[in-house]
Amino acid sequence: MRRPALPVLARITVPDGARLTVRALPARDATAPVLVVFPAMGTAARHYVPLVRALHRRGMTVVTTDLRGHGESLPVPARGVRFGYREIVEHDIGAVLAEAGRAFPGAPVLLLGHSLGGQLGMVHCGLFRPRLAGAVLVASGSAWYRAFGLPTGLRRLLLGHSYAAGAALLGYWPGERLGFGGRESARLMRDWARQLRTGRFSSRGACADYERALRSVELPVLAVDVEGDDLAPPRAVDHLCGKMPAARVRRWSYTRAAAGDRPLDHFRWIRHNGGLVEEIAAWTSRTVARHDTPAGPVRLAGPEG
Repeated sequence: MRRPALPVLARITVPDGARLTVRALPARDATAPVLVVFPAMGTAARHYVPLVRALHRRGMTVVTTDLRGHGESLPVPARGVRFGYREIVEHDIGAVLAEAGRAFPGAPVLLLGHSLGGQLGMVHCGLFRPRLAGAVLVASGSAWYRAFGLPTGLRRLLLGHSYAAGAALLGYWPGERLGFGGRESARLMRDWARQLRTGRFSSRGACADYERALRSVELPVLAVDVEGDDLAPPRAVDHLCGKMPAARVRRWSYTRAAAGDRPLDHFRWIRHNGGLVEEIAAWTSRTVARHDTPAGPVRLAGPEG
């Protein structure tokens, strides 16, 4: 049974014609922090409803959207449908953050990214400097194979490039049938495999150097690794955080003990979220209290460099 949908906040069409649905669960307090959730690769936004409701019970407004190609977003990946990191970073994330800012103008806005959603969210923040109070990264680490050690890293390297080659051959990646990710664009799989191999974020036709952009991120960041997560282990999270030397990073580990002895991995934390939500709420409260940027709509500036 599908979880009940959150109320629709907006339906957005971005410059290249892709369409995104933005949903929100507003807090009673119009000035409460707004957390904008960007999902992991292949994960529809509806799967985050348990997390959304837990954060909402702590007094926060929560906004969700699907990454391009998933859930309610369009177009669906297929042969001839071409998009990758660039379109998500340079079109989609900014449009959703701007909508959250317009809808809740008296509230501080924070990004909450899971896995790929966190990676690309941070690249966007470095490029465009949106007016955010901070960012929360959960189970969001670099895909670089060396961050996984041997032999796991080499196995990931070989599998990753076989996935990208398969996507190039088919014209898309049928991950929902093959057990990795969801149905993905071939270009997105190529961008992911390049980062896995080189450790560097890039995308064909990008408006600027993504690695340079990450170095300019100055936000407060709560970066959480999750016990039992073999897709974003602590070393991978550290590698992503190391790309943001100007950010004010708090590293925290979400353990099974903090989850009430519930099983955890790259996805189970979404449902078994009790201790994590407590940490996010406490960190957000401290961060917003120190945040000296006047509340207002999200501001999208041009990329640096």
